[in-house]
Amino acid sequence: MVPQSQIRNFCIIAHIDHGKSTLSDRLLEVTGTVDKRQMKDQMLDSMDLERERGITIKLAPARMEHKGHTLNLIDTPGHVDFNYEVSRSLAAVEGAVLLVDATQGVQAQTIGNLYLAIAEDLVIIPALNKIDMPAADVPRRMAELVQLIGCKPEDVLLVSGKTGEGVPELLDAIVERVPAPEGNPAAPARALVFDSAYDDYKGVVAYVRVMDGGFRKGDRILMMASRSDGELLDVGALRPGRFDAMPELECGQIGYVVTGFKDIAACRVGDTVTNLKVPATEALSGYREVRPMVFAGLFPKEGFDFSRLREGMERLKLNDASLTYEPEHSPALGYGFRCGLLGMLHMEIVKERLSREFDIELVVTVPSVAYKVNKMSGEVLIVKSPSELPDMSHIQSIEEPWVKADIVTPSDHIGGVMQLVTDRRGIYKDTEYLSENRVILHYEIPLAMVIVDFYDKLKSVSSGYASLNYELIDFRVADVVKLEILVAEEPVEAFASLVYRDEAERVGRRMLESLKTSIHAASFVIKLQAAVGGKIVASERISAQRKDVTAGLYGGDVTRKRKLLEKQKKGKAKMAAIGRGSVDIPSEAYMSVLKRG
Repeated sequence: MVPQSQIRNFCIIAHIDHGKSTLSDRLLEVTGTVDKRQMKDQMLDSMDLERERGITIKLAPARMEHKGHTLNLIDTPGHVDFNYEVSRSLAAVEGAVLLVDATQGVQAQTIGNLYLAIAEDLVIIPALNKIDMPAADVPRRMAELVQLIGCKPEDVLLVSGKTGEGVPELLDAIVERVPAPEGNPAAPARALVFDSAYDDYKGVVAYVRVMDGGFRKGDRILMMASRSDGELLDVGALRPGRFDAMPELECGQIGYVVTGFKDIAACRVGDTVTNLKVPATEALSGYREVRPMVFAGLFPKEGFDFSRLREGMERLKLNDASLTYEPEHSPALGYGFRCGLLGMLHMEIVKERLSREFDIELVVTVPSVAYKVNKMSGEVLIVKSPSELPDMSHIQSIEEPWVKADIVTPSDHIGGVMQLVTDRRGIYKDTEYLSENRVILHYEIPLAMVIVDFYDKLKSVSSGYASLNYELIDFRVADVVKLEILVAEEPVEAFASLVYRDEAERVGRRMLESLKTSIHAASFVIKLQAAVGGKIVASERISAQRKDVTAGLYGGDVTRKRKLLEKQKKGKAKMAAIGRGSVDIPSEAYMSVLKRG
């Protein structure tokens, strides 16, 4: 048994691509947790997607030993779409290593994650990473960190996740500065579920932080929110790539419990696990309810895949607490789900995971934000998709969500960044200087203007140097209309979107141009149209495929050739007139309209 005074629970927080996963690798290597022969890059990134994209998507816990102390590390994601994973990690630890790239300095997510850590009252250990890089500017970046946190320069640690320089000193600082976990080992057992996974043989495996008491294999447990009970099949520590079974999970430790639950809904992130025989009287505070930012419809391309999609959504929900979904039916696409997501990257990851892990080909509808619709009758609706929008004659006003955006940029690029945000209807608030040549611009901006391609455009206008962090603040009145897309004069619900009235024509034209290159030509002319309230605001045509109907003619009077061509012309005109109605829209056409262009 490890005394509580010898336990340290900490996580690593940073902006995306500042080296969290690489530093985690060195911590595992220096502490001897992973043998050098078994070491590989991104040890804690278990998903193929994480390795391919070079980003962390899921938080990843690991236990290490250093100088007689047990260190429980949680590696966290850096992208703004996954900051809910970060907030869950912070609730399970006492300290956080705030990592900053010595070549790039403080970025927007550095600040966002720091505020999350301060809100949890964690001990912050500032560290500059990548000090071995030729472009590293340690004095300047240290000055930024000192100004941001208000610490002394000597408190900032210098490390290299690549070479291992400074890593032993960082481990010593974690032992010295991070407090031991508090909790009563003699009190009724209580543990906070901060993540979970599903195993076909073991059922639900919950990742927990034990706050009071302890858990043993064979204990009868109770989930205090869902009121589900079961028997612990196994408990232990989380090591890279494996579960390390132990006789007991003690007070203050981070580890796993195999609940044996076959029902995924029985064990939710944020729930409290307690002992069924001696239950705790009060549940732990859990987590704030995550609010989805973006809504999109997910439909299986083949209707018979719906049951597999439902099972896939249930499994993903267990592993991804920020995902919400509800069944939806579309006349064009059949049965699927309306999903609530945190952003476009989150949507891409969910689609990719469903595609890979459950072998389902998906159609994704145009993403939208949740609008607040005030009807003439006084009723207030939350509209998550264009199909839910009532008739405009019954609507008094529509309100859209706004976010507070913090943009960190070099001062050389302020003009381009400000122009971009102004074009996206942003309202300037103020400027804060991090150093003489780096600033934080504070804006308020409609969420709909941020979710699709704002981040890409921001990187473009700042030569890749600017970074973004945002959070929801309120709802404000907006002049929004439903834009419908008609293919061969038939409305395709999956392409419908809610847009600003003054942008309807431009957005419609852009969507039609995108569809024109994605939809294959047929033997008749295909009309593509964009409409608002029945009025056509943009149109395109896909020319009919040419077929040489005279290829079988050999000599003879030229009038035979003319007759055949005339007959073909009439046939094409007839098919165009009736619209045919059987235009095959490939799945890439649905994805092609997602980007604003």
